[in-house]
Formats: sequence, C-alpha cells, structure tokens
Amino acid sequence: MAKSFPLNSMRRLGLTICGFDVGEDVYIGGDLIVVSELEKGKGKLNIGNRVAIAPRVTLVIDSDANWSNLMEDIKPVRGMIVLGDDCWIGTGVVIMPNVTIGERAIVGAGSVVTKTVPPNVVVAGVPSRIINKK
Repeated sequence: MAKSFPLNSMRRLGLTICGFDVGEDVYIGGDLIVVSELEKGKGKLNIGNRVAIAPRVTLVIDSDANWSNLMEDIKPVRGMIVLGDDCWIGTGVVIMPNVTIGERAIVGAGSVVTKTVPPNVVVAGVPSRIINKK
C-alpha cells in the first residue's frame, strides 16, 4: 500500500500500519516495494532514524515460489531487513532478505544487496561490494 501514497508522511504511516518499525525523520521515496507476508510483518523491517530511501527501492523480506512445484524442493525464505540510522539507499536498489545496512552506509543506485553492509561504507554493483570507506 505504501508504494502508491503520494506524500512521504503517508508512506511512513502505511509502513507503520503494516507493522514495520520506522524511525524519526525518515524519507521514503515513491514506488517503494516491500515484499513480505504482512500478517507476519512485525519486526521484519526496522528503519532507523534519518534514513533516506530513494524512489523505486525494493525490500525483499520474504520470498518463495508461491504455488509452484518448486516449493517441494526449495524452502521459503523468511527474513528481516534492518536499515541503520542515517543510511542512504539509492534509486532502484534491491535489498534481499536477512540484510542489515549499517549506520551511515550508502548504497549506490541500482545495486542488489545480498549481504550485510558495514557502517560508514559506500557499496554499489550487482551484487553490491564496498567501493569506498568514509
């Protein structure tokens, strides 16, 4: 729902209503996609204070093959995502399950984050890797 809300305050409220934790002074760009089983949403997304999330970011918290026969062989992934205080997530970033973005870290536009990002670094690429330390 929060994906299509026109105002930042409404996008923040939408995430909170879904049971996700949203800190103070958070900016959430338009077209945010959160892939999660909402009925189990509490504590699965933790957005710290002063986090900036650019437009068209995708946060994949839970993932499975839905009704495919693949479900017989591949277990669903049920995870969580933590965005530390003061981090900046660039446009079009995809963050996979069970990833923490450290405090003051920057994720470059278009990156796919598959592993935890330490504090105070810049990551970019597919998959993302550290390209600079602050």
